[in-house]
Amino acid sequence: MKKAFLSITAAVVLGLASLSAQAEPITVKFSHVVAENTPKGLMANKFRDLVAADPALKDKVVVEVFPNSQLFDDDKVMDAMLLGDVQIAAPSLSKFQKYNPQLLIYDLPFLFKDIAAVDKFQQSEDGQTLLTSMKDKGYIGLGYLHNGMKQLSANKPLKTPEDAKGLKFRIQTSDVLAAQFEAVGGVPVKKPFSEVFTLMQTKAIDGSENPWSNIYSKKFHEVQSDITESDHGVLDYMVITSSEFWDGLDEDVRTALKKDMDEAVTYGNEMSVKKADEDKQAIIDSKRSTVYTLTAEERQKWVDAMKPVWDKFKDTIGADLIDKALKANEG
Repeated sequence: MKKAFLSITAAVVLGLASLSAQAEPITVKFSHVVAENTPKGLMANKFRDLVAADPALKDKVVVEVFPNSQLFDDDKVMDAMLLGDVQIAAPSLSKFQKYNPQLLIYDLPFLFKDIAAVDKFQQSEDGQTLLTSMKDKGYIGLGYLHNGMKQLSANKPLKTPEDAKGLKFRIQTSDVLAAQFEAVGGVPVKKPFSEVFTLMQTKAIDGSENPWSNIYSKKFHEVQSDITESDHGVLDYMVITSSEFWDGLDEDVRTALKKDMDEAVTYGNEMSVKKADEDKQAIIDSKRSTVYTLTAEERQKWVDAMKPVWDKFKDTIGADLIDKALKANEG
């Protein structure tokens, strides 16, 4: 009788422990490398807040956001994700070259005329297919997030391609971006984003390329005397997760998380457009850096100098895909 009682007690204890374990919410760590007042930072915090307020996820999921490379930089976060140390990240599209070279399409200089064209291509069938193109490597894209069109900065005016000759430009780990600066006689230097301010401040690099929000939030305009409004490329992100984590979620949890992510990305993209204008004006008002807008003739010289990069990578990316991206500029 006593043994039976002990067995029942043990079973109850184990059952309660099991229920307690099941009741523990899933912690989703969202790691990114930029400041919280950037489009990515605002989107990440919006996603965290939406999940916290979502009745479908109450007591099931908690999102923790780690900005400014607090956990990982974009070069290490991919491996960390496969190890389960982080569940969501939003690396720039340049970071995916080794997982799917077709994603280099977003680095081609002067491919998209503006962020609306970028968005049109990303929402197309081909753009959406690229989101799931790395599943065999263990990653699933949950959406595209805009940061904005890129501008050139340096410690001298950059009005013509000749002005870039011999200058060291920090770039992301992208062969297209390396070829882009080599095409104008520049020296590409691959370095983590977290090191850029110090590299500029110590003159270890001469210039860089960034959207307005990055330039302003990271105070690059305080250590670069000149900024050229070139809109020569796009710096966008892909919000990703590991396929093992995502596929392992209950369907109702996965559906609710995707809905909240879609809403957060929409918010982030709206903020990117708003902040591009605001941050550009804030830089101008600061008078710490001179902003120069290219004339049509000057811009064409940059196009002519950089466009040969397309031919160099058309076999890697796919000529058909490039043609489809170009069509996004129409209308």
